Amino acid sequence: MIERVVPSRASINGWLAIDKPLGLSSAKAVAVVKRVTGAARVGHGGTLDPLATGILPIALGEATKTVQFAMTGRKTYRFTVRFGESRTTDDAEGEVVATSPVRPDRAAIVAALPAFTGEIVQLPPAFSALKVGGRRAYQAARQGTPLDLAPRRAEIHRLVLLNTTPDEAELEVVCGKGVYVRALARDLAVALGTVGFVAMLRRTAVGPFGESQAISLESLETLGHSAALVRHLFPVETVLADIPALVLTADEAARLRHGQAFGTAHVAEAGRLVQARCDDRLIAIAEIVAGRLRPVRVFNL
Repeated sequence: MIERVVPSRASINGWLAIDKPLGLSSAKAVAVVKRVTGAARVGHGGTLDPLATGILPIALGEATKTVQFAMTGRKTYRFTVRFGESRTTDDAEGEVVATSPVRPDRAAIVAALPAFTGEIVQLPPAFSALKVGGRRAYQAARQGTPLDLAPRRAEIHRLVLLNTTPDEAELEVVCGKGVYVRALARDLAVALGTVGFVAMLRRTAVGPFGESQAISLESLETLGHSAALVRHLFPVETVLADIPALVLTADEAARLRHGQAFGTAHVAEAGRLVQARCDDRLIAIAEIVAGRLRPVRVFNL
């Protein structure tokens, strides 16, 4: 169970699991959280498209220094593939560019899933946030000059079929960083001898954050910057569960806070990250190199 932390009067540090509504960009969701909470710094742990709903982890204050660790966590999505149409954006927003009368049955879909499990190669959607030469892919695509995107390796941990209708299939995927569900749906449809796009996409979990811990933006606005916010705020270190802790003395903690490296007898792999802690408080994310502990991210908590 994740313990909540109480925000101080001077600043607010921690994570919120926002249930992003349909039609809102991740950037706009961040802006709402910043306005409501009054946090000095706000960032998110993994973009959700406007047409997607679900878990958007948002970091407040010192938690923004741990965003990279949230983004590398496993993610779970439920999505619906609609067969028979291919669209420019690989989702319901785009224009139809191809059609097919083929509708795969349940058995065919189940048989195709193993080929999309494990390490796969994806061609990112033309309408994605990838940058090439300083240009966003979706901006170039909207201007009629789509970028030449390179295939990318992705890790699919689990892919299962939940339900089917004559025209659609609902699936659940557990995946690593950088997986494009729209590309997964597009490629699955092609493998089944037809075309398709994502008609519905919902992210149900990101790392330690799931639907049971989420709060809607509407509910958050009702709470505002109040003591009730504590029920929905998670500690900065929530996303650091996979990083081992190293207990420091008060003197060692003071040195790390000032950005100083020092010798340590702690045994760890070269370059291994640790949570440097003192009196049960997170001091820094640090790295052990050649027998010395070097601060990588220092926290003011």
